[in-house]
Amino acid sequence: MLRITVQPEPDRIRLKLEGDLSGTWVTEVEESWLATDSIRGDRPLYLDLTDVMHVDRAGRYLLGLMRCGGAHLIASGTQMTELVRTMKDKWPGPETPQ
Repeated sequence: MLRITVQPEPDRIRLKLEGDLSGTWVTEVEESWLATDSIRGDRPLYLDLTDVMHVDRAGRYLLGLMRCGGAHLIASGTQMTELVRTMKDKWPGPETPQ
């Protein structure tokens, strides 16, 4: 199960994920990303992974694509923080703000 919330803010758009980024949910996140990308204009996209528990292979690939597309990945906890660090090493893109 995964909850996807789009949170437009004046200076950014936050796409918040809660649950497991796996299976059919990867397609749902991709569709949300594409829909959000079409309305964000000049605002950066922040992908909030602080409440994600698990990411499968397809989910990791999508996160890499999103990072290459300019998304800033925000994580907490050991597993998600390590995943984001790995994304920085393997997928070029903007630096994730602290």
